[in-house]
Amino acid sequence: MAKLILSMDGLVLKEIPLNKERITIGRKPHNDIQIDNLAISGEHAAIVTILNDSFLEDMNSTNGTLVNGQAVKKHFLRNLDVVELGKYKLKYMSDIPSTGASQADFEKTMILRPGVNKAPEQMRSFTDTQTGLSKAAPAPAASLSAAIQLLNGGNVGKELELTKTLTTLGKPGVQVAVIARRPHGFFITHVEGTQFPVVNGEVLDAQAHQLKDHDVIEIAGIKMEFFLKA
Repeated sequence: MAKLILSMDGLVLKEIPLNKERITIGRKPHNDIQIDNLAISGEHAAIVTILNDSFLEDMNSTNGTLVNGQAVKKHFLRNLDVVELGKYKLKYMSDIPSTGASQADFEKTMILRPGVNKAPEQMRSFTDTQTGLSKAAPAPAASLSAAIQLLNGGNVGKELELTKTLTTLGKPGVQVAVIARRPHGFFITHVEGTQFPVVNGEVLDAQAHQLKDHDVIEIAGIKMEFFLKA
């Protein structure tokens, strides 16, 4: 299991196992990792762990987040990466091989915008680099095949096959979720935003939720149907 080593001025303060799908870091008490320091925002950053891969996201913090000395908004964590939040450091340690996801997998997001009719404008990364529906990273070796179909908005009826290890959906800065393809099924996990994804009318929590055939998902005001393919 991957873990974080929290330290300040070279003094190790705590060891935190990444045993949850989503771990939040910030000054407020409700965070999984609370750092009571004014340089740290109330909700500073989050780490999403899916299978053997962990992704760091800065939650629009006031003073920013550094990884190995470089400012980041989103970062695919690698063994021995050092995350810096003010005077505090979090060293990421993992001796488990990655599942094959990548920084690009996490950054590329299908942006869901009601009323937009041009599909290319909907498929953009967080840095506004256009991507296509067909550009997908290799998925794990498995016989599972599934897709989502948009049920409202300007692209109603459009299908997106879930061929990647990770498929990121939503509107950056508003609401983002990740659908992870695993050997035993597809799981949706909340990543960003104060509102959590809704499945079949039920609001999810921070933990991964396994999707079932014909589940109706709502993210950022867009409804979509998840279905398995033969």
